[in-house]
Amino acid sequence: MTAFNTQLVHGQTINDNQTGAVNVPIYNSSTYQYQSIKQPVHWDYARSGNPTREFLEKQIAQLEKGVRGFAFASGMAAIHAVLAIFKPGDHLIVGDQIYGGTYRLLNQYFKERQLTFTAVDSRDLTAVAAAIRPNTKAIYFEPFTNPLLQVTSVKKIAQLAHAHHLLTIVDNTFLTPYLQQPLCLGADLVVHSATKYLSGHSDVIAGLVVAKTTELAEKIYFIQNALGGVLSPQDANLVRRGIQTLALRMDRQQANTAQLINFLQQQPEVTKIHYPGIPGTSDYEIAAAECHGCGGVFSFELAPEIDACRFVDHLKLFKLAVSLGAVESLAELPYEMSHAELPPAERLAAGISPQLIRLAVGIEDATDLKADLQQALAAVQPQKQPQIQRQTQKILIK
Repeated sequence: MTAFNTQLVHGQTINDNQTGAVNVPIYNSSTYQYQSIKQPVHWDYARSGNPTREFLEKQIAQLEKGVRGFAFASGMAAIHAVLAIFKPGDHLIVGDQIYGGTYRLLNQYFKERQLTFTAVDSRDLTAVAAAIRPNTKAIYFEPFTNPLLQVTSVKKIAQLAHAHHLLTIVDNTFLTPYLQQPLCLGADLVVHSATKYLSGHSDVIAGLVVAKTTELAEKIYFIQNALGGVLSPQDANLVRRGIQTLALRMDRQQANTAQLINFLQQQPEVTKIHYPGIPGTSDYEIAAAECHGCGGVFSFELAPEIDACRFVDHLKLFKLAVSLGAVESLAELPYEMSHAELPPAERLAAGISPQLIRLAVGIEDATDLKADLQQALAAVQPQKQPQIQRQTQKILIK
């Protein structure tokens, strides 16, 4: 068995047409020739299977330690496929801080198809247990929430789910299999927006699913083939190529994140930083036990007298944009961007204040990133405040 970083580069062994190609070719064919009417074929029609896509699907299954992987045209297509295995009348428990697109899919699509769900704080095992009904089939959550980076134990949720014969479904987008492998912690299905860290270059939209058992894999494949939201060969190749440098990119992103947090801890304009890699919280304890690092996304809150909109508008190197996990650094104001569709009271109740800034850290030089934050803070501060020496803490980067 090769090591994880080697698997990132090589994936499954390629024996393609005896050409010696070190990368799987991009197969653009929509259909495949039968050798004879009676001879079984592996490939027949590209919606049902494609060699380039299959390479990626096998690789993500290998990395997540599952039996089979599936590649979709977007992260939402992947989530849709997972939710589509349930039947009318089934009930799901979902984390109350899952991706807004997932909530929209549940509320505006699956609700009409008589799938019911209860949103709870997945960190609260008592609340999760209390939400279980006779028709509950699964618990769906994100180990790290967005944008507050609150941490849920995959192991504890999976133990609770299995005790009640429920599936555990984990959206592993923020961590990737490099930092956490939920199936090894007891989960049954893993979902990724491969648009983010796995592809890593803001140039492709993709989704991945990995199943722990053959039974679940067969259900996902039926949905994938029946609905047809498959990833194109060209985009499958882009994700494959991105995966090859996943470890290198995430190591750099985490190192940059640690430097930026240490810098912001010294700034009087910053009142709070949300990142589970900072010691002293239950989030840190869970992350230290179940993850190999905390990724390259964190958020922080500016003092009430600081104009947060002006701050993000003054950033130059950080691009003002949604998404995360790419080589370039991004900044967003969740109150005005990713969570703007929520009523103000709901935003505040969820901890999304107008002063909250989320950064998705890239692989640039940390010195330049710090300088960009510093000049933006200076631009919105009319008078220089006295510097306050603060205690810094070591950031968790394994």
